[in-house]
Amino acid sequence: MKILMVLTSHDRLGNTGKPAGFWLEEFAAPYYVFKDAGAEVTIASPKGGQPPIDPKSDEPASRTAAMERFKEDPAAREALANTLKLGEVNQEDYDAVFYPGGHGPMWDLVNDRNSIALIEGFYDAGKPVAAVCHGPAVLTQVTHRGEPIVKGRRVTGFTNSEEEAVQLTDVVPFLVEDELKRLGGRYEKAEDWADFTVVDGRLVTGQNPSSSTSAARELLKLLQ
Repeated sequence: MKILMVLTSHDRLGNTGKPAGFWLEEFAAPYYVFKDAGAEVTIASPKGGQPPIDPKSDEPASRTAAMERFKEDPAAREALANTLKLGEVNQEDYDAVFYPGGHGPMWDLVNDRNSIALIEGFYDAGKPVAAVCHGPAVLTQVTHRGEPIVKGRRVTGFTNSEEEAVQLTDVVPFLVEDELKRLGGRYEKAEDWADFTVVDGRLVTGQNPSSSTSAARELLKLLQ
């Protein structure tokens, strides 16, 4: 069982000058769900090498057991520091793909031609595609049979009210909830910050950082 995880290479919140990147829990929790299930995990990013971690996700108040495990795992840290370049990755080599969020993907992965082609390749080959929090934003330019991949499908992602709570509504290029709805997705959500994951066929989406583990587990179910 081989799973590809795709992380952002973007490290700035729009033109605010503030740092961004991927949300550490959204990588660490799924990473260990996959590893503990015996999966071989490969990590890629648009630029390759070390992807930027959103510093807010690494503050003491945000730390989780998976994050602490990651910090004490030299092999995992080494793998993260040496991600493959996304353009050199081939979907034929993997059984599924998982996109952690953080705000970074909103600026690079959403428009990345390699990422879009990769997701379309996985989906067209009958393989599961999963994303959590801001990760579902990467689906917004992906098509399947000439239609948005989310059209008519049950999906979730970071809510408008969660974006408002972190005071970035006017900073992000678009709101994940609004865009998924605009494209015809059957958007669903739970209470802000609650663990909530939706599965529709081969598409798995999680609402927020709390949904990272459940999204990864649902992806595993599709592979098993």
